[in-house]
Amino acid sequence: MKTKSIFCIALTLAVGMGLKAQQNRAAAAFTAMPKKVNVEASPVLMTIDGRDITQAEFEYIYNKNNTNNAIDKKTLDEYVDLFINFKLKVIEAENTGLDTMPSFINELAGYRTQLAKPYLTDRVAEEKECRKEYERLKQEVEVSHILVRIEDPDTLIAYKKAMDAYTELLRGKDFATVAKKYSEDPSALENGGYLGYFTALMTVEPFENAMYTLPIGKISRPIRTYYGYHVIKVHSRRPTVGKVKVSHIMKQAHFTEDSLKKVKAKEDIDALYQRVKNGENFAELAKQNSDDRGSAQRGGELNWFGVGQMVREFEQAAFALKEKGDVSQPVKSHYGWHIIKLIDKKGLEPYEKKEAEIMRALQNDERSLIGKRSFLKKLRKDYKYKVDEIGLQGMYQLVQMYPPTDSLFPIESAKYTIPLFSFADKTYSQLDFSEYLIVNPHSSATEAWKIVNEKLDNFVDRELMAYEDAQLENKYPDFRFLMQEYHDGILLFEISNREVWEKATKDEEGLNRYFGKHKAEYAWNEPHFKGHIFSCKDKETAKLVKKLLKKAPIDSIDTYVSSRINNDSVTFVKVEKGLWKNGDKDVIDKLAFKKKGVAVVVPEDLPIVFIDGKMLKKGPENYKDVRGAVTSDYRDWLETEWVKDLRAKYPVKINQEVLKLIKE
Repeated sequence: MKTKSIFCIALTLAVGMGLKAQQNRAAAAFTAMPKKVNVEASPVLMTIDGRDITQAEFEYIYNKNNTNNAIDKKTLDEYVDLFINFKLKVIEAENTGLDTMPSFINELAGYRTQLAKPYLTDRVAEEKECRKEYERLKQEVEVSHILVRIEDPDTLIAYKKAMDAYTELLRGKDFATVAKKYSEDPSALENGGYLGYFTALMTVEPFENAMYTLPIGKISRPIRTYYGYHVIKVHSRRPTVGKVKVSHIMKQAHFTEDSLKKVKAKEDIDALYQRVKNGENFAELAKQNSDDRGSAQRGGELNWFGVGQMVREFEQAAFALKEKGDVSQPVKSHYGWHIIKLIDKKGLEPYEKKEAEIMRALQNDERSLIGKRSFLKKLRKDYKYKVDEIGLQGMYQLVQMYPPTDSLFPIESAKYTIPLFSFADKTYSQLDFSEYLIVNPHSSATEAWKIVNEKLDNFVDRELMAYEDAQLENKYPDFRFLMQEYHDGILLFEISNREVWEKATKDEEGLNRYFGKHKAEYAWNEPHFKGHIFSCKDKETAKLVKKLLKKAPIDSIDTYVSSRINNDSVTFVKVEKGLWKNGDKDVIDKLAFKKKGVAVVVPEDLPIVFIDGKMLKKGPENYKDVRGAVTSDYRDWLETEWVKDLRAKYPVKINQEVLKLIKE
């Protein structure tokens, strides 16, 4: 998505604002919490081409483009003038039909989708969940589990297997033994279901909730998650150990490898450990000897990690190190042998620093819906959502006879037309709901009433959210003004690009005319040399270049010469085009300005250097000599003339009484 729209207003109203600052403003606009704008009985400040602009809209834009966020009485009149110019350009864009272009409509819709997000969720509920997770991060939980996957459509089979495991545990059987018997977690045969220490945001929500609510030593009944049914045991809890940053040297010795390789890996790691003890540089040893080539390139350095992110043996050894620089003895893991060096440790960061990270993590599972669910619940209450029981019973009967997946459902559902539910000022019929079911027929439920209830909830949620979305401009003046700002900004960019910016860079005739009328303004106080510097491989090349210069087009000498002498493998001549004054370049100082005592350093492979051109004593020869300055001035002139035309074309009326109130 382009970032041009909102910035054009700033470009027009706040000259000098840097592009980076504008980009930061747009990023903030996408994520900012809704703000209140006072628009109660806002009077009309001005009318442009018959269109009213209120005091509230003006002050909203003004305050966004002023660093002190307050009305500056000394600059208000000037700002009003700039604001009028801005609005005139937007009106011109609308009158030329730019706001009907598909590109404009799609871009504005994309911005609106982003800007609406903070208004269509319960931020209080999200904040509450975020703080709950932060509190949980203060504690780590030692857990084991048994997993039974759900592979059959009949979940009862998996649930019964999980309950069998749970029953055996209640009878006192060893957890590891039962895990090896029942668990479908591949690691269970090796670890007996033991997972070690976990903390918040490391697993899915139902599993995490059990971790933090089960008493120590207790076992949960089967808990359903995305992965299947889990039986969980909490062994202990402890305060968080935070995170560590370490380097390591690894010699690979995977458990599947033969015994000779394992013996060799142990001998190698012992020898490396002795070298570390003797004071050799750990990072260099890692670079030269570690089998973990990814970290070896960084001297063995790994990213920060906390509990549950490394294999257990490595994690325990890393967290056991106390002081920066401490080195572990060789540690055996599933992957081989490691020597670990502690770089640093840190505890849990303050909530303000962790909040954004936690919010991002919450988007990865069902917790991402907490704000939306709470918001929809509130909408049902605020808009007085009500189900018509007769209509609902009718849908139960319809779906009982003809499920939505039945080919006869579209035909039979057309007979059901009475009201089904209502909210706000809208009423939905059975037929409205049936049309939704035809498009969304599938459900995991099998009983008619469950299918209807599930699908009705989804349909109502969709319609409530769409209704609320459509009310945003009416409910939130700040959102309305922000959308107006993006609307106007896109149009301003397009119309300004068409009338001024693109014309100023591509209108060669216009640039030449402008330069001709204002040539005296570009005069300079000291001579400039205009021409080319030729650096040649030898005297023969220089002779050939000089011969070619007699035929070369004046505007393309560099390409003309280079293309006829150089080839893909050898550079015989290098050509540099420019406009230089005394002191700009040593070779020009010596050869053009005849400055004595100037030492010119030439490339060894291109030692023969000469120049060709002319001395311009009073000023540029044509606009191309000062193209940047002329283009800028020509753009300003086009802008000024355009605004004059717009002011003559569209009437502007200012309510001086309202303007006086703003000044006061």
